Amino acid sequence: MIQRDLFPSHSCCLWLWLCKEAGFQKRSAPPFGRISAMDFALTQEQELIRESAYKFGQNSILPGLAERDRAHQSDKEMLRRMGEAGFLGVCIPPNYEGMGADYVSLGLVCEELERADSTARVAMSVHVGLHSMTLMQWGTEEQKRRWLPDLATGRKLAGFGLTEPNAGSDASSLRTTATKDGDHYVINGQKTWISLADYADQFLIITKLAETTAKAPYAAFIIDRNTPGFSSRAIKGKLGVRAGNTGELFFEDMRVHHDCRIGEEGDGFKVAMSALDHGRYTVASGAVGIIQACLDASVKYANERSVQGEPIGKKQLVQQMIASMVQGREVGRLLYYKVGWMKNQGLRHTKECSLAKWTNCAAAFDAANKAVEIHGAYGYTDEFPVERYFRNSRGAMIYEGTHEIHTLMQAEYELGYRTDKPLDYVLPSYPFED
Repeated sequence: MIQRDLFPSHSCCLWLWLCKEAGFQKRSAPPFGRISAMDFALTQEQELIRESAYKFGQNSILPGLAERDRAHQSDKEMLRRMGEAGFLGVCIPPNYEGMGADYVSLGLVCEELERADSTARVAMSVHVGLHSMTLMQWGTEEQKRRWLPDLATGRKLAGFGLTEPNAGSDASSLRTTATKDGDHYVINGQKTWISLADYADQFLIITKLAETTAKAPYAAFIIDRNTPGFSSRAIKGKLGVRAGNTGELFFEDMRVHHDCRIGEEGDGFKVAMSALDHGRYTVASGAVGIIQACLDASVKYANERSVQGEPIGKKQLVQQMIASMVQGREVGRLLYYKVGWMKNQGLRHTKECSLAKWTNCAAAFDAANKAVEIHGAYGYTDEFPVERYFRNSRGAMIYEGTHEIHTLMQAEYELGYRTDKPLDYVLPSYPFED
């Protein structure tokens, strides 16, 4: 017996053939209700946002980037310009002073910004994905009105703190503690590998509760960098993302009021996992931007570089590498478009987001490796940008879930060892309510 709701409502040759095989009488329309068709086209608004992000990358990120990258020098002014352009509030609702675009648009912005350089996409990941969107999901209305307007406009910058010197993939090994003291919590500990560590005005951090009856002894807080007991320090000597700011955070008897806690006591780990769903989405979409940048550089070089009287692009092994990059780009876009659509619909998407991040980051590193190969010895110098793509793409296979962690996650989902339970709080679906 045929399951009728699997088929679209318009007639087609396949439908007529199946009707005949099943013994249905010929009729002008299939005997079931109309369902919405799958649509891969971007809206006019999304196309305009993509174009705006592309132009921003070309005009506001790339000039002087090679020199900053070489000198390990970050550019805080770029972050201010991103705020003015509206990117830091792209998917924040208008009633919190955001642009109010959908979550696919966030992915498009991340793709085009990382097409220019990873530093801008990293800022989107921590400011928008890990911090602002998590606040949208878990914050009270008062907390959202207190913090989101400044974040959406770029008047303030935000970061995220989960990783510690002894707690990376094993987030349950956190040692940063929060001890209840009246209306405050006293926080002590350290976070490391924190993007915008020296620039962010506030951070969403995950702590272990020192004294609690909660089953899961973790809590999340938004802290201000001007709070007594807070300090930060930059990390030097990174392989990639050299034009970005990365550092450590230190908390020494730092008193934080209870109204800065996000969620309840015991919700900290769930808040962190929600944040990673948002951050991983921005990383997955940004990785497609690296693949596109590798294609831009490689196609140009393959058409200009000649060997034996013809462009190297005519060589089949070069074509094979170009084709592999195209494959990675197209698969990667479909994966992150799906996650963006699921976010718009308000659907749980941890599995799909992990798949997109895992697949796209590996494809980006492979594309960068092939881009270096196509450029030959020139690809081994910073005269061409492909060596920067190679260095930057390697980091994305480590942060926000290593390649190995996502491999295990996908296997456990398929084997039935891992399932996702409904969340207490969900990200607002799109269109946003007034």
